[in-house]
Amino acid sequence: MATSASNSSSSEEEITLTVEWSGKEYTIRVCGDDSVAELKRRICDLTNVLPKHQKLLYPEVGSELADDSLLLSQLQLKSSLKMTTIRTVEDDIIELSTIIDNLKLGKDEVVDIEEKDINKKKLIWLISKYKIELRNPCREGKKLLVLDINYTIYCRSCVGETPLQRMRPFLHEFLTAAYAEYDIMIWSEFSRGGVEKRMCSLGVFGNPNYKITAALDAFATVRYNTGRGIFHCKPLGLIWAQFPEFYSSRNTIMFDDHHDNYVMNPQNGLPIKGFSITRGNRDTDQELMKITQYLLAIAKLDDLSHLDHNNWEQHEVFEKKNHIVSSI
Repeated sequence: MATSASNSSSSEEEITLTVEWSGKEYTIRVCGDDSVAELKRRICDLTNVLPKHQKLLYPEVGSELADDSLLLSQLQLKSSLKMTTIRTVEDDIIELSTIIDNLKLGKDEVVDIEEKDINKKKLIWLISKYKIELRNPCREGKKLLVLDINYTIYCRSCVGETPLQRMRPFLHEFLTAAYAEYDIMIWSEFSRGGVEKRMCSLGVFGNPNYKITAALDAFATVRYNTGRGIFHCKPLGLIWAQFPEFYSSRNTIMFDDHHDNYVMNPQNGLPIKGFSITRGNRDTDQELMKITQYLLAIAKLDDLSHLDHNNWEQHEVFEKKNHIVSSI
């Protein structure tokens, strides 16, 4: 069975794999700096077989595919994969259905009323399985800013550019200003190792001017079906459930260039314009500078949940902030 794969040694290069399971073939696109765990997550998207029940067969690398922490660039994958499972999809559904439904979700935390129960169960399952590890302590009285990586603060698709050249302009200035009023968490669909690598290469982790409270990876997402395909979203309820004394819907804001990523918490999401060097805007992009004004303007409000972040550039409190800034 033929499949294509990149011959480039670059960990950023996209790899296209064909996975065979249960008599069907599935095409999956990954990058060299994705882990085996990320590959299994994407297989799960297509087959509904949970990663822990997958057994990937690839004779050229032997048992290495059993190590979820390995990067795909270390395995030199160049041909199709076969997969067997320990259990069936039906077993996984039964497992999910046994979760105790004891978490009260807000009215804005569901995709639609028909999927409310299943999304609630998925979130409960995620809360029970995913432990957020703090890099720095939560600070009492601070609001929470949650940031995406790809095309929000970093251009992933620009092959040949250095990490610092892919960084969105004014990133460090933005994070330094935001840190005065907000705890900051990074939430990406990179693997855990990918998040660590990217943030270190940009000088975000360990920066002396601000601290990152936590970093969440691809395994902290929930899958949902809109009828036009399967997507991943980042449910803020995961953070609120683990740190209820610090964060809630009243003091949290999330920046992401894809609104699908915050569809379970639309009132807390701000749709930032995607950043791509290929659009020729590396030297002209000032999105983070403008959003800094908005963040600081709303920081003193007791409740952010009533704000319409979709129109943040026209919001009254932002307009007042602009007037103050221009008059200085």
